[in-house]
Amino acid sequence: MEEIILLKQGEIVLKGLNKRHFEQKLEANVRRQLAAFGDFKVYTAQSTVYVEPQDPSCDTAGAFGVMRCVFGVSSLSRAAACEKDPDVIFETAKSYMKEDFAKAKSFKVESKRADKRFPMTSIELSQYVGGLLQEAFPGVAVDVHTPELTVGLEVRDFKAYVHAAPVRGAGGMPVGSNGRAVSLLSGGIDSPVATYMIAKRGISIIPVHFFSFPYTSEQAKEKVLTLAKKLTPYCGDLAVEIVPFTEIQQEMRKVCPEEYFTVIMRRFMMKIAERIADRNDCKALVTGESLGQVASQTVESMAATESGLTLPVLRPVVGMDKEEIVQIARKIGTFETSILPYEDCCTVFTPRRPKTRPRLPEVEAAEAELDVEGLIEKALAGIERVKV
Repeated sequence: MEEIILLKQGEIVLKGLNKRHFEQKLEANVRRQLAAFGDFKVYTAQSTVYVEPQDPSCDTAGAFGVMRCVFGVSSLSRAAACEKDPDVIFETAKSYMKEDFAKAKSFKVESKRADKRFPMTSIELSQYVGGLLQEAFPGVAVDVHTPELTVGLEVRDFKAYVHAAPVRGAGGMPVGSNGRAVSLLSGGIDSPVATYMIAKRGISIIPVHFFSFPYTSEQAKEKVLTLAKKLTPYCGDLAVEIVPFTEIQQEMRKVCPEEYFTVIMRRFMMKIAERIADRNDCKALVTGESLGQVASQTVESMAATESGLTLPVLRPVVGMDKEEIVQIARKIGTFETSILPYEDCCTVFTPRRPKTRPRLPEVEAAEAELDVEGLIEKALAGIERVKV
């Protein structure tokens, strides 16, 4: 029996003349994720991506698992393909879903006839196959309202397909379909979630991490690389740009008022991130800031940190409370790593009474005591690039 995976497009179906651009990005992302599971043929027709194993050694179950993380897919199903003949469809359903019927007490059949040349309507096909299945499995009752098992039948251009109820996909837009951005990735809970959420909107990500050795440990760096690796099922392969930040913080500590440490540190991060973005043809910066969560995340602090930038700053979690962010972190598997007790550079030289509503002229005056351009250039020259 020929088994394939059907991936139903999400928002892509709403596109117009540029729809094929999004479909091609989705196909490319699917092929990349499938590479570890064998030789699969991937193609699109009628707003569905078909994933067909090309030899018996293909790991279809493993492939199905990773397809659940691919942005651009609204739902997915493992399905059996067969001829577009009502009796063949029934025999395929009886054989392919035998184990499902053994576990269920009730069922219904839902049909979709994408090929309008097929002689039966969707309702007629459901009634015909459903009647035969009831005879084949007399211990399973028909329940069209709340069935334990839904048998899905699809008659499409190439073949007919039988599957159980679809599994929900990752949704969103294919990664890479809406450009590139630099994401400031710390070791905390919020920034991995922000990275995931902006990737869901079709953005290809370059993660940037600021590392203050010896004030922060090698374990802290490894923690961030682990977080990046946990994001790769959603974002694709990532290359983390690790920026040496120690000298900037040391110089800041020498000459800047303590209450401005946090906002000046953030300003350096944004300026360096923008330089990295320019190098990599990125059109935005992404942060995990949530309004009011800490001193550096007030409206005034956010305005001061992004002052002078030319690129937009995207803040996907800005209006979310901590519990909402934690729920997403748990869902994508980053939470347990994020709470490991290895501190990042944001905890170095933390002021006792940080300015929560800094005035930009005062911030700029304090920052003017530093060789801003020289420090940025030295940090950029020392970047370590790690692929995960």
